[in-house]
Amino acid sequence: MIECATVAVRCRPVCLLRKTFIAGAFLSTIAMLVTASAQSDYPNRPVQLIVPYGAGGIADVGMRILADQLTGRLKQQFVVENRPGAGGIVAAKAVASAAPDGYTVLMTGNNNAISASLFKSLPYNILTDFASTSTTSFFDLLIVTRAGSPLRSVEDIVKMARVNPGRLNIATINPGSTQNLAAELFRSVADIKVTIVPFRTSPDMATALLRGDVDVAFEFYAAIRGQIADNKVIAMASTGRKRTAYLPAIPTVQESGIKDFEVVSWNGISVPAATPSAVVQILTRAINEVLARTDVQEKVSKLGMEMRGSTPEAMTERMKSDIAKWAAVIEKAGIPKHD
Repeated sequence: MIECATVAVRCRPVCLLRKTFIAGAFLSTIAMLVTASAQSDYPNRPVQLIVPYGAGGIADVGMRILADQLTGRLKQQFVVENRPGAGGIVAAKAVASAAPDGYTVLMTGNNNAISASLFKSLPYNILTDFASTSTTSFFDLLIVTRAGSPLRSVEDIVKMARVNPGRLNIATINPGSTQNLAAELFRSVADIKVTIVPFRTSPDMATALLRGDVDVAFEFYAAIRGQIADNKVIAMASTGRKRTAYLPAIPTVQESGIKDFEVVSWNGISVPAATPSAVVQILTRAINEVLARTDVQEKVSKLGMEMRGSTPEAMTERMKSDIAKWAAVIEKAGIPKHD
């Protein structure tokens, strides 16, 4: 009896350890099943779509169209929240630190690629603190002039700039904007001497162009379509690889003789880096499905954008490529880094 009791006492720690292990494995399995169920049911509550710009701009309009489509497709409301500030840093920082569950997503894109080189430091890394889902929208720029200008083509711009180096003025909005960097790239690739004049806002720039204070401007169609419709502003070229659907008669810069020039701004949807792959896949599939709809394409084309989805990998590669592209332009132009 004493010997048996001793054995029983000696076995007790082993038995307890075995029970603890079994209980732990059981709880771990339950947790995995609950997590998998939550991911397969995604989304089961409203999703916040954070836009780093104010309401009413072309990027905001595009995101609201997307949010409306995703709400219908996934049967949960996608709520656009505008959170402008510090060139998109405020919004990106908030989403980078949000729960990685797919319920807080961020509009990212070309602006983030520029910011990676435009700022001395950022409180996040756009490539490692976020996971891509899909691209959403693309925007070509236009090279425009006023109706009374003798300039009518990119060829005219290059010719005038070479006959009178430094005399031609090109207007953009603030330094480091897509418009401004596109003008810097154009000056470099075309190998011409021109003066780039940045304005604080698009209306300020348009006013200066119409007055004849500047010769040419780089701007998005949405910002000047009223002046184009009224024949006050003439579009000479678009900056993408192919002609735009909204101004199909206008040639591209490449067609106009500047073969190595292409600038297309874009947006996409990113989530915190640790977001489960199942959630990323659900978002990616839904975004691509809704953006393929003909009615969506027709609606956004009138606004000067093309909505087109992608794989997460393609979106990430585009971000990497644009970071390298704009870093080189910023360095060559000598644009000072922001604090």
